[in-house]
Amino acid sequence: MADGSDTTLTADKSGEQAPNGLVAGIKSFAAGHGGAKAVIEYVGKRGARIVLVGSDGAWADQFADDTVVARQACATAGVDVENAWERELMDQMRPSNDLWRSMARRTMAR
Repeated sequence: MADGSDTTLTADKSGEQAPNGLVAGIKSFAAGHGGAKAVIEYVGKRGARIVLVGSDGAWADQFADDTVVARQACATAGVDVENAWERELMDQMRPSNDLWRSMARRTMAR
């Protein structure tokens, strides 16, 4: 992710609130993994991807309509947002065995 790409917006949606389901999903992940940090990635027309990294190394993602809504959801859920993928955060991530198997199948299929 390029620095500052999470701020690429044209509409002012500061008055909107994050959907309750999104906030609940973020809170649930953080509670189940001893806390969490988030990185928000702008993904064009789809909106924004919130990648959550738990304190135990587990990770998951959620999608929001845009980066403003994603930041509001994280703030409401009490999850800190990192501005970029820092080395310490990436080192903390532990891919699941299912993900390793999935990546192995893709490599072997080539």
